[in-house]
Amino acid sequence: MPPIHGVYGGGVAVDRVLVNLDLNLLVTLDVLLRERNVTRAAQQLGSSQPAVSAALARLRRHFGDDLLDRIGNRYELTPLAVQLAARTAPALAGVRRVFDVSAEFDPTSIEREFTVVTSDYAAAVLGPLVAGLLAERAPGIRLRLQQTTPYAVDHAVDTLRGVDGLILPHGFLSDIPHTDLYTDRWVCIVSAGNEAIGAGLTLEQLGDLPWVVLYNRPTAFAPATQQLRMIGVEPRVEVVVDGFLPMPFLVAGTNRIALLQEHLAHRMAAVADIRVVACPFDVVPLAEAFWWHPMYRTDPAHAWLRGVLAEAGRRLTAAGHPPA
Repeated sequence: MPPIHGVYGGGVAVDRVLVNLDLNLLVTLDVLLRERNVTRAAQQLGSSQPAVSAALARLRRHFGDDLLDRIGNRYELTPLAVQLAARTAPALAGVRRVFDVSAEFDPTSIEREFTVVTSDYAAAVLGPLVAGLLAERAPGIRLRLQQTTPYAVDHAVDTLRGVDGLILPHGFLSDIPHTDLYTDRWVCIVSAGNEAIGAGLTLEQLGDLPWVVLYNRPTAFAPATQQLRMIGVEPRVEVVVDGFLPMPFLVAGTNRIALLQEHLAHRMAAVADIRVVACPFDVVPLAEAFWWHPMYRTDPAHAWLRGVLAEAGRRLTAAGHPPA
């Protein structure tokens, strides 16, 4: 039965905008906004310049906006196009995932890209194990490790619609499906040449020494730093970074200190000329998990990915940390 008043005979509402749109226009829009040039977009798409120009004209009519403004001999994105540019890639990723789903899944024959949002810390310690397992068992699968941001965590539900999952410690998200991966401990790092600090640190030193911290925002912080504040020690912040990997290099050769995950700290000790010191207070361990959208619950390829991530986590735990 044909749709009547926007509803199929079965009673399922139809999105009239989608019915009247050619989804190929989404691909063209994405390339046009990236290339900002009709000729280069046509080359990327393997299409003719007139065909891409015609598609751009359709897109302009749909949005009621020029999208690309000519300035001299180049094009610039309009304000609306800037907004669209941030949405096209996640939208295309969602479309790909819909058509990637099949009743049967053979990792040795599938070609697919998995996108995992993660901190540089998890990418450094868990990423090589995951990449190794994928290369061994599914040579047609590509892994994209995308750097997390406070915005991605604060808007996790929206983030998870456009990616395969988010690696994040427990304590930030709730009511979202997850797969536990591994646990880690927080340690302090100091410069290898810092003779003012012996085999251990005191709470007084934690309050006196300058710190390198992560984000340092009300809703974005390292859990261990928050625990430090909860016991009444306010770190004297000297440097703020948006990732864990720069921390050892900002501590080396100074009297600064920082809190870092043990797996990462021992890997970085020799490279960055730092020393690992136990925390002088009880820090709740870090429990890393892979958080994913409920729409993937019955996706066999995604279930396989979750299994690979969990196995990588077990291997990381079994290997322990490399010697300093």
